[in-house]
Amino acid sequence: MRVKTPRGEVDLIARRGKTIAFVEVKARANVRDLATAIDAYRLRRVAAAAEILLPKYGKECENMQIDVIMVAPWRWPNHLPNVWHG
Repeated sequence: MRVKTPRGEVDLIARRGKTIAFVEVKARANVRDLATAIDAYRLRRVAAAAEILLPKYGKECENMQIDVIMVAPWRWPNHLPNVWHG
């Protein structure tokens, strides 16, 4: 579920136990293009959106993280957990 806020957007919100993850999903036509699909600017926008969404979706959560999932055809998705420490 994509959720938009005035400060950015989050592609997925996932929760496991007391941890909530705000996830940026990047899909590209080939694996080479995934290397430049995510940068600090995009992660800052996801983190800013997560701050806004945390009170609504993160009730009872003790930990928050920003994850990235990278997708390319004929490849397994690559999950990068807890990539933002800003």
